[in-house]
Amino acid sequence: MTTNAVPRVSIGLPVYNGENFLSEAIDTLLNQTFSDFELIISDNASTDGTEQICRQYAENDPRIVYHRSEDNRGAAWNFNNTYHLARGEYFKWAAHDDTHHPEFLARCVEVLDKEPEVVLCFSKTTFIDNEGKEYKEYDYPIDFATTPLRKRFFHFVHGGYIVQEIFGLIRTETLRDTKLIDGYLGSDLVLLGKLTLCGEFYQIPECLFQHREHEDRSMKKPAGADNATQWYDSSKSGKFAMPHWRRMFENFKSVLGHPLSFSDKTDCLIEICRYAKWRNRDLRMDIARVLK
Repeated sequence: MTTNAVPRVSIGLPVYNGENFLSEAIDTLLNQTFSDFELIISDNASTDGTEQICRQYAENDPRIVYHRSEDNRGAAWNFNNTYHLARGEYFKWAAHDDTHHPEFLARCVEVLDKEPEVVLCFSKTTFIDNEGKEYKEYDYPIDFATTPLRKRFFHFVHGGYIVQEIFGLIRTETLRDTKLIDGYLGSDLVLLGKLTLCGEFYQIPECLFQHREHEDRSMKKPAGADNATQWYDSSKSGKFAMPHWRRMFENFKSVLGHPLSFSDKTDCLIEICRYAKWRNRDLRMDIARVLK
């Protein structure tokens, strides 16, 4: 593939100070059996060896496009920047510390090519440690093929689990009608909830994706809703956050603004109300934190 050709797949890899596992993550993407892709790396002003690693890879492989921000603008901007730079028919986010089986892209592309109703394809997941050793398979709480829409939607409304679907292969056109990753904690769940209203999710039954659990994971660092919001959007430093109210509000907007049947729309709104009941304590804490 030449550098001017439009690739079928765009992979967005947002990174900040990811020198620990970055090379391994890039290698597993470059070694995919499906090679018609571009790898867009967006570096959020890293201060470690990330820039040097990325530039070296970009010099050796024309599929890699490296962009570096002069300032850390937050994780949401960095994720979304890779999407805005993408040209492919299909899009995928990748983390600097996860790895992929060589057949991951090929299998996902095959599904999206054959199944027009599927908007997102992902695979089963195994957990790996610092050394890259697999130690358990992730047990998905629902079966997307048999679960009705309202339950699939509530799966993302409620959250409370590791979101691996966000690293699946997604139709670029479908993402265009969403807010992508927004500047608050849980916005990835809201995005997935919106996508499940747009079409089907397909899970490949083999483990083709490896999620790395380690102490330096970015989501283990921000403590508290306000700090987590700042991690998503650096411009909100020092501002109060009400992430649970924001998630509920955005989910309402997704349902009310989507062309669903009256029955499906009512069912999904009921599920949001269930979220409000189950997360009543979190909603009250949001208000108390702002008032304090």
